Amino acid sequence: MASRNYLKLLPTVLIAAIAFVYVVSNVRSVYPASLAAVDLPRPGEMLSAGSSARISAVIGSTLTASATPVAHRTEIEANTESALGALATTVRPLSHPSALRDAFESYFAFKTAHPGEVREPYLYFVDYGLPSSTPRGYVFNMNALSIVDGPFMVAHGRGSAPTAAGVPTRFSNAFGAATTSLGLYVAQSLYAFTGHSGGRAYHSVGLRLDGVSDGFNDNALGRGVVAHGAPYVTATRAGRSEGCPAMETTRAKRLLPKLANGGLVFLFAPDSNWMSRDPWLLAG
Repeated sequence: MASRNYLKLLPTVLIAAIAFVYVVSNVRSVYPASLAAVDLPRPGEMLSAGSSARISAVIGSTLTASATPVAHRTEIEANTESALGALATTVRPLSHPSALRDAFESYFAFKTAHPGEVREPYLYFVDYGLPSSTPRGYVFNMNALSIVDGPFMVAHGRGSAPTAAGVPTRFSNAFGAATTSLGLYVAQSLYAFTGHSGGRAYHSVGLRLDGVSDGFNDNALGRGVVAHGAPYVTATRAGRSEGCPAMETTRAKRLLPKLANGGLVFLFAPDSNWMSRDPWLLAG
């Protein structure tokens, strides 16, 4: 009886095995870097729990990307190329060749998927692959394909680097981490921000941010990660925040109202884990 049941199940097992090999092969061809750390089993061996989880994560990201219709992907690509053609030569330096492309692809991918949420044509871009002593923030008008302001100094989270100087290397979505969180955000409402610097309270304009890069910044609202002005950011230096992309106070008063209620924010760094898994990078 057991052998008969096994024979009945054999076609199902074979189909599942063929499907698994097909999916993994296609995922590897599209995202070879994502599977670089996965040890696939040899014939006759079982797949380890760690490898299984890793493959599941990559396949999930692949399905997210492939869910975007071909026509929309073509439109996203065309819009990205237009933006790069208009802005790439003036946005320098960059920490990675794909930094600006990733920002624009994410912007247009999200706008295509959620047109009703992108109510303002502005994109706040920060390249956290650059040191805090380098101006690394821009605000773009994505309709006019022009630079509204930048480059300017932007703070990173104190949990992302051991000192105020240098390049942030640790990025987290965790509560209490005081780290910068990479990815795409939708700008929400303005509010009266109160912070502390050097033991003294200060006041500025704040802009709430809703992180839409699942797993990387979607705790932003709960963590209180916002864009705001801060006295520890000047024209020549940027201190450290609690994870907020803070800018000079006078600049915040001028720029943040443009982004409020429907602009987008994109925080970049050449972090391989994030670059291979952010859903809006994969959707472009």
